[in-house]
Amino acid sequence: MIKWFIRKGFQIGKEGIEMKTAVIAIGGNAIIKEGQKGTLEEQFDNVMSSCDHIIDLLEEGYNVVLTHGNGPHVGNSIIKGEVAKDKVPAYQMDAYGAETQGLLGYIIKQSLSNRLKERKMEKEIVSLVTQVEVSEADGAFLNPTKPVGPFFSKEEAEQLMAQKGYIMKEDSGRGYRRVVASPRPMEIIEKKAIRDLASSGYIVIAAGGGGIPVARGEEGLYHGVEAVIDKDYASALLALEIDADLLIILTGVEKVSINFGKPNQENLDVMDVETARKHMADGQFPAGSMGPKIDAALSFVETTGGSALITSMDELKRAVKGETGTRLVKY
Repeated sequence: MIKWFIRKGFQIGKEGIEMKTAVIAIGGNAIIKEGQKGTLEEQFDNVMSSCDHIIDLLEEGYNVVLTHGNGPHVGNSIIKGEVAKDKVPAYQMDAYGAETQGLLGYIIKQSLSNRLKERKMEKEIVSLVTQVEVSEADGAFLNPTKPVGPFFSKEEAEQLMAQKGYIMKEDSGRGYRRVVASPRPMEIIEKKAIRDLASSGYIVIAAGGGGIPVARGEEGLYHGVEAVIDKDYASALLALEIDADLLIILTGVEKVSINFGKPNQENLDVMDVETARKHMADGQFPAGSMGPKIDAALSFVETTGGSALITSMDELKRAVKGETGTRLVKY
C-alpha cells in the first residue's frame, strides 16, 4: 500500500514488519439492532458477535482504532431526560454524547477483552472520551436538520419551542421531533493521545458518536455545543489526523451499489474519486443512507492519496484482503 506519511513512533510486529493502523467505524445500529429494546444484555450480545471480525484484523497485522455511532443511545438518553425532567435536570447534547461514549466504550472494551482472552491473545484496550472541535459559524447551525429524541404532538412541540427555544420539525407523519445542527468536524482534540496509543499497539476506542461537539471561545477555551457530529466524517478526520493507513466504514451491505434495489443494480469493487463524485451528483448515494459514508471516505482518500473501504462487519476480513467490499481510491 502506498505510504503518504513518514510515521513517527510506529510499532514493529513480532516478525519485524511495521504494523499498519486501521480506523474502523461501526454504526450505532449494530449495537442496538432494529426491533430491540436496547437492554444491556442485547447490546453485549450484539457487540460480542462482532469481536471475532475485529480480532481477525489484528491477526492480519493491523493496529486498530474503533469508532462507533450512538444514535439509538443518545435518543434513549434524551427520552429518559424528558421523562425525569421534573426530578433530574436534563443535559444538553454534548453531555449526552459524553455519557453514551462512556457506556459504549465499556461495552465494547469488555466484550473485546473477554473474546481476546478466549482466543489466547494478549492485547490492551483503552476507551477514550473524545472531544471534537466544530465551528459555531458552521452553516449547519443556521439550518439544523438532525432529528434527535422522542416524538411530540404539535401542541407539545410549540410549547418546547416557546419555552426552550428548540427547533421542532414534523417527521414523516409520526409527530414532531427536535432537530439539532450537524456541523463538520474540524479537529480531534485528543488526536495525539489516540495516535500514540495506537502506534504502541493498544486497541483504541475513540470519537464515539462522532465525538463530543465542542467549540473554541474568544479566549481559546472550549465549551460544549448543542449539536451532533456525523460519526463517519469524524472517523475520516481521525484517520487523517493519526496518520492511519486505512479507513474502514462498516455498514449493512457487503458492497456499495449503484441503482440499488433495481433490476440493473451493480455492485462496485473499486471507485475512484471522480467516479464516486459523479455517482453522488447523479443521486446514487442518498443523504439519508450511503451518501455521508461515501463523502466521508472520499475526504480521507482525496487528502491522503490512500484508500478507504466500505463493507459489512461479517465481510471485514475478506474485504481487507481485497476479496470483497468496495474500495475507494484517488485514481
